[in-house]
Amino acid sequence: MSEHDVTREGPDVTACERCPDLCASRSRIVNGVGPEDAALCFLGEAPGANEDEEGEPFVGRSGDVLEEALREVGLARADIRITNCARCRPPENRDPSDEELANCRPNLEHELDHVDPELVVAMGKVPSEHLLDRSVAVTNEAGTIETVEIGDTRRDVLVCVHPAATLYDRSQRSTFRAAIEKAATVAGAESGQSSLGDF
Repeated sequence: MSEHDVTREGPDVTACERCPDLCASRSRIVNGVGPEDAALCFLGEAPGANEDEEGEPFVGRSGDVLEEALREVGLARADIRITNCARCRPPENRDPSDEELANCRPNLEHELDHVDPELVVAMGKVPSEHLLDRSVAVTNEAGTIETVEIGDTRRDVLVCVHPAATLYDRSQRSTFRAAIEKAATVAGAESGQSSLGDF
């Protein structure tokens, strides 16, 4: 597969036929949303049924959980960038395959280069393992930050529980909330330094 199989506009992918199963199951390509200069980029694995229908990542119950946690730490959804490892809905909401993740990786790297966030928050096992390139025990590692090479750039990645996990397991809520609080603190500290640097 070559870069010519994909059409991009800014951080968005407007056309792509790299993954036959995903092309067949999607109704649209679901691009990231949020400021193109956001300090925080939240990363999920792939669109589900709601996201595919509405054309936006993290809508529905998972989106509600995320927005509530953001509000609790003084952030709004409009303050952050939200995107996925794969931009098209897998059949039956299965996890994207390794090949599908690899096919969409240049799109993610392009978006991160465009937005250049201070911190990438990997929500759940698939995005955490995709970025860190190793096995990740999400519950145990939530809130930890690791610096990794993404494309040609070293980036800080924070492991976070997926918001949906808190719906099925209430004990995950405090772990999720603590990771979101850490992300907000890191971004806030970085933003403050950047602002001071302007004067």
